[in-house]
This record gives sequence, structure tokens and C-alpha cells, in this order.
Amino acid sequence: MPVGTARPDEVVLRVPTTADGDTAFTLVGLTTGMPTLIGSHAEFHAKGQFVRVRMSVVNNGRSSVSFAARRHVLVDGGGGEHEADEQAMLVKRQPDVVDLGANVRLEYDAYYDIPAGAEPRALRVYGGPTLTDLKDATGTEIPLTGS
Repeated sequence: MPVGTARPDEVVLRVPTTADGDTAFTLVGLTTGMPTLIGSHAEFHAKGQFVRVRMSVVNNGRSSVSFAARRHVLVDGGGGEHEADEQAMLVKRQPDVVDLGANVRLEYDAYYDIPAGAEPRALRVYGGPTLTDLKDATGTEIPLTGS
């Protein structure tokens, strides 16, 4: 997939597309140090800093998968793990659980509220249940380097 134009505050990520089960992830952009998010009806302040990871996902399987778009975990340089910030995801109107059909591609942002001094290191992604991992218990870690 060709990389699109970066947003004004975004660093384009140039990391290889990575698969987790039948789902392939391409991390497109990274934005750090955002103190506030503004949505259509709300302004939301970070406890530390908001980090945004723009990504695309493609279901390469032959059937649809129930894809949890908010399940990914951001890992910081100190080994801290951060779940997607539910309020930030709501304010920015990003997807939750999506029935990702066969060969369907989705691009969206995942938002995290991490400590102000923390540096994002990796994103642990979950591609949805597969025949070998019915509960989608294991994910795949993608380094946020190569930018």
C-alpha cells in the first residue's frame, strides 16, 4: 500500500506490513505529544499525552472476522502497556468492533493516553479469532521504528 500524505503533526511510519492470523496491519503514521483532542461535540484533555497511531488493516481470510479495533496495546520505552483510551476513541469517533469481511480494508486511528515523558516503542495488535487461536489470545508486536 502506498503511504499517503502525512498529517501536519504526524510522522510517517515505514515499517513492514505485519500479519496476525488472517489480518494484515500496516502502520501508517504516529503522532505524539497531543495535550488535547477536539471532536465534533467535545474537547478532551490528556492525563499525560495523547498518542495517535494511524493504521490500515486488511482481512486476508476467506470469511469475515469480528475485529476489535480498540483492543491493541501501545508499549512504551519503559515496558509500560497502555490500552486504547475509550473516551478519546469516542471523541474522535473511531470504530469499536467491526465485522471485517473477506478482503476488506479499513483505515483508522487508535488513541492512547500515556505519561507525558513516555516514548511509544511498539504496538501489539490483535487480528481477530482464527482456527488456531479461537479466543484471539495472542497478538503480534510491531515496532514503531523505521520512521
